[in-house]
Amino acid sequence: MTEGMSAKALEEQASRRLGGQNRIRLLGICFAAAFLAIAAQLTHLTLFPKSDESSVRPVVEDRLPRPDIVDRNGVLLATDVAVASIFADPSKIIDIDEAVELLTATMPDLNARDLRRKLTTAKRFAWIKRQVSPEERDAVYNLGIPGVSYVNERRRVYPQGRLGAHVTGYVDLDNKGIAGIEQYLDNQGAIYTASLADPAEHRSAPAQLSVDMRVQATMIDEISDAIIKFGAIAGGGIVMNVKTGEILSLVSLPDFNPNQEKKNFTRDQQNRMTSGVYELGSVIKAVTFAMALDYGTASLESRFDARYPLVIGSARISDFRPQRRVLTLPEVFTFSSNIGTARMALEVGTERHQEFLRRVGLMDRLQTELPESARPLLPRRWSKLATATAAFGHGFAVQPLQGAAVVAGLINGGHLIAPTLLRRSEQDALALSRTIVKPETSALLRQLFRLNAQVGSASKADVIGYRVGGKTGTAEKVVNGRYSKDNRITSFIGAFPMDDPQYLVLVMLDEPKATPGTYGFATAGWNAVPTAGKVIERIAPMLGVEPVFSAEDLEKIAKLEAKQATEKE
Repeated sequence: MTEGMSAKALEEQASRRLGGQNRIRLLGICFAAAFLAIAAQLTHLTLFPKSDESSVRPVVEDRLPRPDIVDRNGVLLATDVAVASIFADPSKIIDIDEAVELLTATMPDLNARDLRRKLTTAKRFAWIKRQVSPEERDAVYNLGIPGVSYVNERRRVYPQGRLGAHVTGYVDLDNKGIAGIEQYLDNQGAIYTASLADPAEHRSAPAQLSVDMRVQATMIDEISDAIIKFGAIAGGGIVMNVKTGEILSLVSLPDFNPNQEKKNFTRDQQNRMTSGVYELGSVIKAVTFAMALDYGTASLESRFDARYPLVIGSARISDFRPQRRVLTLPEVFTFSSNIGTARMALEVGTERHQEFLRRVGLMDRLQTELPESARPLLPRRWSKLATATAAFGHGFAVQPLQGAAVVAGLINGGHLIAPTLLRRSEQDALALSRTIVKPETSALLRQLFRLNAQVGSASKADVIGYRVGGKTGTAEKVVNGRYSKDNRITSFIGAFPMDDPQYLVLVMLDEPKATPGTYGFATAGWNAVPTAGKVIERIAPMLGVEPVFSAEDLEKIAKLEAKQATEKE
């Protein structure tokens, strides 16, 4: 009995021992499994970090880089360069005070208070500084601050600086277009941008513009000199191919530097050629002459009574240089007679006047690749007086580029072509154009333009050999709700060579002053016109326009040479 009891006890004892061992083994297996699971997760997190937009920014963007921007000759205007941006994960920073001290010592332009606020936030991500230099990137990396690192980004740079600022525009810190062609490439030009892309190479072909940096530099040079010489507050200029609508130069001064880190530009730096509207004065007279000639209400033999001011109700329309006689149509043009031009428009009639302005596009907003586009300022009510004054540009304000495009259409054979900042062939331009006047009307207008450069107000732009033609404009500015006789916008719009126009030139000056050299005058003929003449003289050879010298031109050259020889003696 004792032995049996002892055997049973031993069996139970062995069974308990075995059960305990099994439990230990099971517990060990559980611990091992848990350890392996933790190790696997740590390995996974190390090799494949969790993507969290609130804490991690991608090192390489999935989208294609912005395309480079080049001028018509391949000159680089905008491109991307690789840069780094410093960021922090505040939850990983052990000593905030130390981090702030080290970072501000390495990057002195950081604000310690703002940095501390960023590092004490509950968010997992905070920018410390965007687009740093390689030296700053390496210096921060070498600090070894937990939670502080950098990501690789792209920075947009503009190698030509101010030279093409209003054309190219600029981007923000995230490389999104904010103005100019840069904004066009992101927005309405997205299809064009996509056509440049080469996903296989992860790059894009350059966006080639119509502008010519040689012409652009010349225009900036001459407008800058004119602003200084005539004491103007601003100025601008345009050069356009009249047969394609391509803009070779678009300048507005004051301008800005698109490479500037803080883009806090002022209103004075806006693009006056498209985002502002101005009364271009007598430049609009060219439209009135084209209208009357095209409708057949006037011809070169027509005469207009300019002996006395034109009275409409309580208003009196007079001339700046009154001739006080009956003028022929060419004389109305060359003497820039407000009276004669108003009578011309009244003979056409108010309704047909409005219809013609719609036909040439002056009643609508001009749309180009540039997002900065102002709507024309029109008379509120088209009365008889409004027709008379709008005929010579009074109370009728448009973009300078819009005025240039219309005049180009009037002298190129009658084809209104939308201006563009992208390359365009003559064939494509003609397909996109619409007819606004008869070819015969266009030929007559070219004749009047050329005559005005020979004997009229545009004579100071008549560069020998290039058969320049044009029209001047001097308009009073509105100051405090009233027209001011002391504040003017002066402008010149012309083309060359006038027998077969290739290029249009517009020059505008804002509030030019009289100088001793202008004999007390501050009208367009004394400032905008000679400025345009200097531009034409310099760009014509660049553009391949060969001079043709008539007998009269050769005589002028001989006289100039004789004068210069006398002055040397």
